[in-house]
Amino acid sequence: MTSTGGPIGFLMIALIVLLGSDQGETKRSSMTNADVPFPPAAPTSQNLGAICQKGHCRPRYLSSFFSGSGGSHFRSRGKAINRLESWYTLCCGKPEAQKLCCAQQAWKTALSQFCVEQFSTKTMVYECCEYKGDARWSCFNSELPNPDYSCVPGYTAPNVPSEPGFTFNQGACQM
Repeated sequence: MTSTGGPIGFLMIALIVLLGSDQGETKRSSMTNADVPFPPAAPTSQNLGAICQKGHCRPRYLSSFFSGSGGSHFRSRGKAINRLESWYTLCCGKPEAQKLCCAQQAWKTALSQFCVEQFSTKTMVYECCEYKGDARWSCFNSELPNPDYSCVPGYTAPNVPSEPGFTFNQGACQM
């Protein structure tokens, strides 16, 4: 008969506790499949309030969220979400009349950069990246996992560094 009280039992319990703990970061949906809800919805006047007021409770995807190998498509989606959330923070600091236009530019820029990265890898390209112009944006803005930018109950986003690569073009906004 084997006892679970010895060093092996302690290590097994410690491993179970560690793998199941939150540790202040986004939890994996499973040990091998780190799901990233994607794509993000286009900013609208209906969801802009949530974009700006609930960013602290939407997931960020740190490297520890993903398993060591495989899942590169989830990693690139997580990177795009992190980038977009960073840029939304910049937009939400703008005057009220500029917030929506800025957020829409950030959304298109983040997803354009996502597509550039998709074409530079050896993996299958995300379907919407195959389209051009308005067809691309319509594709990205369909079948949305979180169109209202709702919070994840009990989740607090970790601090992540600001992402470079976005400059708001106020001249492109229709006033």
